[in-house]
Amino acid sequence: MANPSPKPVESPYLVPTDGTFRLAKAPTDKPADAPGKKERVALLAEHVEALAEQQEALYAEDKHSILLVFQAMDAAGKDGTIRAVTSGLNPAGCQVASFKQPSSEALDHDFLWRVAKRAPERGRIGVFNRSHYEEVLVVRVHPEYLTGQRLPAKKIDEKFWKGRYQSLREFEQHLSRNGTVILKFFLNVSREEQRERFLARIDTDEKNWKFNSGDVRERKLWDKYMDAYEQALNETSRSYAPWYAIPADSKSYMRMTVADIVRRTVEGLDLEFPRLGEDERREMHSLREELESDG
Repeated sequence: MANPSPKPVESPYLVPTDGTFRLAKAPTDKPADAPGKKERVALLAEHVEALAEQQEALYAEDKHSILLVFQAMDAAGKDGTIRAVTSGLNPAGCQVASFKQPSSEALDHDFLWRVAKRAPERGRIGVFNRSHYEEVLVVRVHPEYLTGQRLPAKKIDEKFWKGRYQSLREFEQHLSRNGTVILKFFLNVSREEQRERFLARIDTDEKNWKFNSGDVRERKLWDKYMDAYEQALNETSRSYAPWYAIPADSKSYMRMTVADIVRRTVEGLDLEFPRLGEDERREMHSLREELESDG
């Protein structure tokens, strides 16, 4: 029988739950003893293949869902990482959502309303490419965005943000309690690597479409974003919904590492294919005989 909720898998990038995470000390590049690029690519393929096998059992058992949350600064490689990690999965069993500017309908509800609607069904893997955390990241850096939310709060102070963190924790704990395994990935790209990637988007014709002048404007607020990320990760990394701060300057290392964490987490569920009862087995064998005689 499957475990109700696996413990976070061991990783040097696991954000602790005691509030001691310091983003300035978190690595942005691969370690010196990392495998070579060819080996990283091969390991990624191995993890994806194993995950694809687990996906079938996840669907058949129909007791858990998996939610992968990705957050990062611009040009950190979210899209490519999501493609790489899910490349071998059955598309019918995956649900991808991206949360950008909320609609007028969403603004008439609490900030988690539109997110709850996109949580993955049991037996499926859900991916949030940007997520409910935008509400304590970009919105924290740009509190003027709260004006459109028509909130009853009279003052946007630290107490207000503490309330949002509490809502995030309680929401994720509720999902976890009901069978959703949550893994959250902060793809930690360095400021210099982001600059190089922005320049590549300008200098390479095939990448021009990726360039957004707004991304450069947001880059000027780097320090404010780092403060927002550090606090959000400290406030919401919990055993039932851990954060992993993954070095993102090497895309191949980042993708391999994310896939490894997802694979080991899903394997920790000890998923099993359902077993038929005696009556069902008798009926099945009876129908088998019928099919044989029909030939």
